[in-house]
Amino acid sequence: MKLITAIIKPFKLEEVKEALAANGIEGMTVTEVKGFGRQKGHTEIYRGSEYTVDFLPKVKIEIAVSSELADKTVETIVKSAKTGKIGDGKIFVCSLDEVIRIRTDERGDTAI
Repeated sequence: MKLITAIIKPFKLEEVKEALAANGIEGMTVTEVKGFGRQKGHTEIYRGSEYTVDFLPKVKIEIAVSSELADKTVETIVKSAKTGKIGDGKIFVCSLDEVIRIRTDERGDTAI
């Protein structure tokens, strides 16, 4: 089992969600986050004063999938979240030792 964490641009969330659903990948946790990578934020002018926005708004998606679906899930996220511009985001794939569905006490792949 794998935990896939993707940090993407907020306006791409709906497109990613629809692409995942079309590929039979259901269930995700979405969190609004702020951060920066190599782009180090950007400069804006507000009421004549220039200031630096260090933390840019992003969306963090977390999806638990069976190991067999991990590559397909990552590929789907990359295709649907890519704009080709700096700040498109990152995807992290981690192994899951155990998954437990609280309601039924199911464990492993059946709990996903």
